[in-house]
Amino acid sequence: MNEEIRPSPLPEGETPVIEMHGIVKTFYQNTPNELEILHGIDLTIREGEFVSIVGASGSGKSTLMNIIGALDHQTAGEYILDGVPMTEMSSNKLSQIRNEKIGFVFQTFNLIPRSTALGNVELPMMYAGVSKGDRSRRAMELLELVGMKDRARHRPNELSGGQKQRVAIARAMANDPSIILADEPTGALDSNTGRMVMDIFHRLHREQGKTIVLITHNNDLAEETERILTIKDGRIVGERLGKGAAS
Repeated sequence: MNEEIRPSPLPEGETPVIEMHGIVKTFYQNTPNELEILHGIDLTIREGEFVSIVGASGSGKSTLMNIIGALDHQTAGEYILDGVPMTEMSSNKLSQIRNEKIGFVFQTFNLIPRSTALGNVELPMMYAGVSKGDRSRRAMELLELVGMKDRARHRPNELSGGQKQRVAIARAMANDPSIILADEPTGALDSNTGRMVMDIFHRLHREQGKTIVLITHNNDLAEETERILTIKDGRIVGERLGKGAAS
């Protein structure tokens, strides 16, 4: 039987940006097919930390990410984001939080096919009510940050996998979120392109102080982060420092 690892206490004075206490996620609740995926997870991530959650396929890591990202609700337990309990939020407020506080980067890029790279990066700002001129300027700045300014007018089908992911990272940064959630961001890329993408995450963490949560099955990538949480069968079963903690 696995004994869940309790989160390490934060140093005095440090603020947790993500707090989870006893998080349970059950699908098909109150049916014969009821399935509990997460079994009482406790998790604390401080502001500005680069953390990885590593586990095999089916371990529950993507389910956990969806709850961290306010894309789904826990069945039981408490989730506090920036000091605010998420269970008290309306659907509209959760949508606002996702758009303003959290930037998402997915393995499958999730770009809009008919829109250019520039248009894809502008989209979150359009939902946030940013003026056309301001969002175009910021989108170009972000594309330059990830080395994609010269591809601003290209559509996704004209871009390589690595270029699509760099656009996705720029889009995640559109509204200057405090948290970036990256779910297997290098999973569809070759090793050289994946290295480029990870270097961008390190720069965002180092130069802009972003809190980054990396969901991965790749232990080598996890080792680059400051702290590594291992999830297995819906429980956090290990916690250790990564090489990023010493850099």
